[in-house]
Amino acid sequence: MRTSQLLIPTLREDPGEAETVSHRLLLRAGMIRKVAAGVYTYLPLGLRVIRKVEAIIREEMNRAGAQELLMPIASPAELWRETGRWDFYGKELFRFKDRHERDFCLGPTHEEVITDLIRREVRSYRQLPLNCYQIQTKFRDEIRPRFGLMRGREFIMKDAYSFDQDEASARLSYQKMYDAYQRIFTRCGLTFRAVEADTGLIGGTSSHEFMVLAETGEETIVYAEAGPYAANVERAEVPPPTEVSTEPTRPLRKVPTPGARTVEEVTALLKVSPQQLVKTLLYTTAQDTVAVLLRGDHEANEVKLKKLLGVTDIALADSARVTAVTGAPVGFAGPVGLAGARIVADHAIKAMRNFVVGANEVDAHYVDANWERDFTVAGFADLRNARAGDPSPQGGGLLRVARGIEVGHVFMLGIKYSQSMKATFLDPQGRETLAVMGCYGIGVGRTASAAIEQNHDAKGIIWPTPIAPFHIHLLPLSQTKPVTDTAQMLYDRLTQAGLEVLWDDRDERAGVKFNDADLIGAPFQLIIGDKGLAQGTVELKHRKSGAVSKRPPDKVLEEAHALLPQGSS
Repeated sequence: MRTSQLLIPTLREDPGEAETVSHRLLLRAGMIRKVAAGVYTYLPLGLRVIRKVEAIIREEMNRAGAQELLMPIASPAELWRETGRWDFYGKELFRFKDRHERDFCLGPTHEEVITDLIRREVRSYRQLPLNCYQIQTKFRDEIRPRFGLMRGREFIMKDAYSFDQDEASARLSYQKMYDAYQRIFTRCGLTFRAVEADTGLIGGTSSHEFMVLAETGEETIVYAEAGPYAANVERAEVPPPTEVSTEPTRPLRKVPTPGARTVEEVTALLKVSPQQLVKTLLYTTAQDTVAVLLRGDHEANEVKLKKLLGVTDIALADSARVTAVTGAPVGFAGPVGLAGARIVADHAIKAMRNFVVGANEVDAHYVDANWERDFTVAGFADLRNARAGDPSPQGGGLLRVARGIEVGHVFMLGIKYSQSMKATFLDPQGRETLAVMGCYGIGVGRTASAAIEQNHDAKGIIWPTPIAPFHIHLLPLSQTKPVTDTAQMLYDRLTQAGLEVLWDDRDERAGVKFNDADLIGAPFQLIIGDKGLAQGTVELKHRKSGAVSKRPPDKVLEEAHALLPQGSS
């Protein structure tokens, strides 16, 4: 493809709207353009990347035995009401009415639609197992769309849904998809890790996220330093402490703490460490107010708290509610004498003695508090975020922390949707049985963005070869006949050999061509100049390493096998 015939509106300056590396470089490289908040047009270069990611996904999904279909983006509210998600999903579900005033939504995911299809078409166990997938546009009305393709409102997604006779068979389907995802992201040239994850709005019994490791990742993951355990921080388990304080209990004392509200202020004033303070966080649910006790240096995990309480929504109490429950302003809440809230505590509190807590009184705290003597805890549970240095819950030493970008997610749904939508089949004994489901998603645009976050430098993108828009960027440095003729010869030979070549045929300065080539990020650059030709050579440059090799033009094709997608990236 010639640059002069392709729409590649590169930008010299960083766009003001871009917040992440991938967003900035996709815009600068002329691969996407914003239409509205979280809605983008894919330009030719960007679409080539998307189509390559899709092709890898299709090949591996088909290899795993899944069948491709295509469902509509719009679905009727009746299906969503059957599962209860019409109201539960919230404002991210983009609702609208057709001309007959019937309720519809734009699909953020397709569990309801696929389950409706299967309950109509599958009658016997002989038709199972069944796995159907699609690659299609989704819409989620994010409150704050950001980071370009990483968190848009409209996006391309591969979603698959498996249906099985029983739990054991469903586990096999789940493992097939897990293995397929390993192959997909490996083939895309990404460094990634599969981690245990929360099931979120999709629901189900278990799930794994596939995280591309990158310093700019939104998500925090923890993993064992010497074992297989890995989990999203929302899901990561923290075992109860193995050691319990044995120091003698001391009498409870109230001390003045004027103006000291935060953990840092209180511990500095009282000359104690954060590990000796217990903070009291008040949360409101639809039913009541709950006081959550955490060690001063730990962070609350609201996903775990919601599971413990059996609720879908919680929020930190506002200042008015805190005052009403404790009798004191924010910063002085504590469990001693607290009557207006049920108290739950993280496991770490059970191992502590003689700690500092708020006194439910302005400018005052208690020291040497002890939970068995001074207040009652309704229950202990794992309620905090795991962090580096915690013991791994499954062996393998201590936990480490990394940043990651979620590009794929697999769920064991069980009978959550088949039960509510009555998706049944007849088993070998002729009994009506609920299908056991799984669902499996990959963000296509997000995968491309994650590849950039993991593969870039100060000059631009460095695409992994399998998903690069072109394999080689052909850069003639002048318009002389020898240079132009050599460029034509190399272009013809390379494309005939199966390589994808972007030929910069513009009458531009060499610096402009080099800048655009580095920005666009093809894995290899083939540089043709008058000086080199005078010596009988052209230059082949590896974008990632910067290594340059000189060779006669007619010998370039000998390295073609190394430039193809199955070669090194």
